[in-house]
Amino acid sequence: MFLLHEYDILWTFLIISSLFPILAFFISGLLAPVREGPEKLSSYESGIEPMGDAWLQFRIRYYIFALIFVVFDVETVFLYPWAMSFDILGVSLFIEAFIFVLILIGGSVYAWRKGALEWS
Repeated sequence: MFLLHEYDILWTFLIISSLFPILAFFISGLLAPVREGPEKLSSYESGIEPMGDAWLQFRIRYYIFALIFVVFDVETVFLYPWAMSFDILGVSLFIEAFIFVLILIGGSVYAWRKGALEWS
């Protein structure tokens, strides 16, 4: 029934692409020099010894703002293939894209009402 022999190239590619990073990590682990000392174990940033505690809290608003940007940026990329195939797929595509844009607008209005877009 199934023609699995047609997928031999795919399976070969998957096996080789899985083994390549594993072998790279294994070989680098064998060849890398291991020298532990106080300089190796100390924290270091931009050539300056760190001052104070490394624990620094950020406000969650920065992360929410970044996530909203990423979501709307990635979702907007999906509109490009729809626009390029509009003449082939016709009205059904337009209705799907319109619903998709309405969902995006609803999400942005929700984020705006919740104050996620305020930077203060």
